[in-house]
Amino acid sequence: MNTNSPGMKILMTLVCLGVLAYFGVQGYQYYNDPLTTSVAYSYQVEESATVSGWVVRQEQVLEDTSSGLLRLSRSEGEKVEKGGRIAVIYADQASLDRQNEIDTLQTQIDQLQYAKEAALNNEAALKLDNQIMTSILALRSDVAADRLDYADSHMAELRSLVLKRDYTYSGGGDVDAQLSDLQAQLKSLQAQAASSRTVTAPVSGIYSAVVDGYESVLKPERLEELMPSTINKIQPDSTASELGKLITDTTWYYAASMAASDAAKLTVGRTVTLRFVKGTERDLSVTVSSLSQEENGQVVAVFSSSQYLSELTLLRQQSADIITNTITGIRVPSEAIRTEKVKVNAESGEASTEQKTGLYCIVGMTARFKPVDVVYTCDDGYVLVRAATLDSSAILRSGDEVIISAKDLYDGKVVS
Repeated sequence: MNTNSPGMKILMTLVCLGVLAYFGVQGYQYYNDPLTTSVAYSYQVEESATVSGWVVRQEQVLEDTSSGLLRLSRSEGEKVEKGGRIAVIYADQASLDRQNEIDTLQTQIDQLQYAKEAALNNEAALKLDNQIMTSILALRSDVAADRLDYADSHMAELRSLVLKRDYTYSGGGDVDAQLSDLQAQLKSLQAQAASSRTVTAPVSGIYSAVVDGYESVLKPERLEELMPSTINKIQPDSTASELGKLITDTTWYYAASMAASDAAKLTVGRTVTLRFVKGTERDLSVTVSSLSQEENGQVVAVFSSSQYLSELTLLRQQSADIITNTITGIRVPSEAIRTEKVKVNAESGEASTEQKTGLYCIVGMTARFKPVDVVYTCDDGYVLVRAATLDSSAILRSGDEVIISAKDLYDGKVVS
């Protein structure tokens, strides 16, 4: 075959032109195809207002008239009955050291007695391992939440459990002999123990070791008197006490100044969600107790609750989000929303058309129109929608591929 002949040259030129034309058409269709899609997914929007306010409780400061060394007997947030022990006061450092040594010996005796019983019981040893793991997780949670008061008690509990495990698995030598020796030491120290004075709770309540001076300033009965011009001028008094205080009512309050436009969404008695910026990781359900008169576009809103008081004993001035509404739906681009004429069958059997809001989704190789209701318009070019039909084949679901733009779009059109 003569590749230099005029006919062969013409043929090769036509083939090259055909290939170039094919790729040119494909490239044109690729860059000019208006079909663009996006994936729909479930989403949640919260309508909220960020405020700064005060946590208020009914509190009674424990009078500190002691002279001596104080040793607290209660942990932060612990419930105390009337007459229950709050603290013990020792005359001097030697008496306090002696009592600490007594407590250490008593702990060692308890550990040895447990080890002696667990040595004959495999289930007890296995249960001890589970308790250690639970205590480690609790300690990790305390540190992550910056609750060092709880971490201290969990650390002491973990230390005791680990020592029990050590005695249980290693045998610890002659347990009976060790017990006898420790009990003799304990008896000797108890005989030498100096007298001490016990401080008891005058009323029942929840104990807190922190006295910040706002106990007598921020009173629940005075909350309705607060105005936007006065709430930010609150100053603590000079109250101080090493004994701490008792929270004597289970109801706590949060008073905050907020914009009148945000407060317009609130009504007395309504339940909303309160989310503190720090101090607790959980959302709190609170009730609107009162709303002050408007002052320079601001009002004071007071919220109340009886939940989780033991976790809030250290909170006072706090920033928070007031969540008034939570909207859930399927998030899609606003450009995908269309209004189309859809055929419907009346009960009489006659066919008619009506305008419906919806969007097109790719189902297999075709475009299907799915009616929706727009429930929320976002600021970033998206909307939240919900399915507006009971037809299972036309219900919009999370994960559907939504068509944003396309040429000559209609229900049933074949798309690629």
